[in-house]
Amino acid sequence: MHLMPIDFPRFTLPASSLDGETTRGTTAALRIGYLTTEYPKVSHTFIRREIAELERRGHEIVRLSIRPPGGLLADPADRDEAEQTLTCLAEGKVRLLWHAAKWALSHPRRFAAAARTALRLHSTSDRGFIRHAAYLCEAAFLASRLRAKGISHVHVHFGTNAAAVALLMKRLAGITYSMTVHGPGEFDAPVGLSLKVKVAESTFTNAISNFGKAQLSRWVALEHWNRIHVVRCTVSPEFLASPPAFEQRANRLLCIGRLTPQKGQLQLVDAFARLVRFGASGNLVFAGDGELRGVIEERVRDLGIGPRVTITGWLGEAEVREEIRKARAIVLPSAAEGLPVVLMEAFALGRPVVSTFTAGIPELVEPGLNGWLVPAGDVEALTASLQEVLAAPDHRLQEMGLAGRKRVIRQHNPSVEGDKLETLFRTYLG
Repeated sequence: MHLMPIDFPRFTLPASSLDGETTRGTTAALRIGYLTTEYPKVSHTFIRREIAELERRGHEIVRLSIRPPGGLLADPADRDEAEQTLTCLAEGKVRLLWHAAKWALSHPRRFAAAARTALRLHSTSDRGFIRHAAYLCEAAFLASRLRAKGISHVHVHFGTNAAAVALLMKRLAGITYSMTVHGPGEFDAPVGLSLKVKVAESTFTNAISNFGKAQLSRWVALEHWNRIHVVRCTVSPEFLASPPAFEQRANRLLCIGRLTPQKGQLQLVDAFARLVRFGASGNLVFAGDGELRGVIEERVRDLGIGPRVTITGWLGEAEVREEIRKARAIVLPSAAEGLPVVLMEAFALGRPVVSTFTAGIPELVEPGLNGWLVPAGDVEALTASLQEVLAAPDHRLQEMGLAGRKRVIRQHNPSVEGDKLETLFRTYLG
């Protein structure tokens, strides 16, 4: 059976975003460092896309990372990024110590101020003095390299240790920073991560959802609320450029992401096993890897559903798109999140999703319109929703996928969010 074609909205990047010209005509290009704890990383492709969008606008971005990639980079684009990234810990401890000593001797007052800040961050943290001393050495190394390149501002993704290093660079060299806070890590430990201090010291801070902005506002003094903005993550143009083709699909449920307790994959295995006992057809595919893989594999064996469950390991972006196209729906029953990009990617390709009432997810997924939402940890509710997915007629899933695609084009458009970010940089950096 073939389904009637649906006229999906097409998405085309404006010419200014494709030809490398800035959206401001003759306005001077920006030169910014982009700092992350680990870059590139298979689960952080949204950072790569943000950098690419800024570079398409003619800006110069210097990629900075505290640690080298911790695992296999499946995507060729990530491997290219790795070659362009300056990584602190790849320099070796002796070189980092040498840079710290150089700053202490050449700028003793600045170094003393940075050391006091490191101690202040340590006083509320559970990460130990040695870790914060290492942050100071990393800041000294990066500050030297950025000064040599003539870069006076860095943008940090995640308000964790990379943000601490950015704050210490500000003390050492007057290099300003902005940051994007994603959650859930920052919201789990706002005091231990000195989130209030990091936001107050930032030039501006972005949240990726209204939920994230509200959480930041809980921990930040009222006078700093006006520097908190919402700039959403986006999907790549390849996901949006052409409408997805629809044909009769197998009953294939797909879960994409790190295999970790916070993503709820064990509850998904339990729910799927219930469906199998109820006589439902279909298969479950996990596209990803992580510390929970062995536990999931053991649970699958114990429940006797091994032939119906597949774990692919990490996939490149093109392979992820192919997996989504083969799926009936994407399932992500997370207990803790920011706002998962995989849900945006599923919608971009016209697939409905099943997820939870967690963090910013309800800002994207609307029950009955483009997907299903269940309480996190509720296996019975998850089972019922998956049952509805498998029983729904294909034309209904098409309609939901179309609604999701329209929302992603409206809310997670690379050009629109790029405009927001570029405007913030120009406004705050003059």
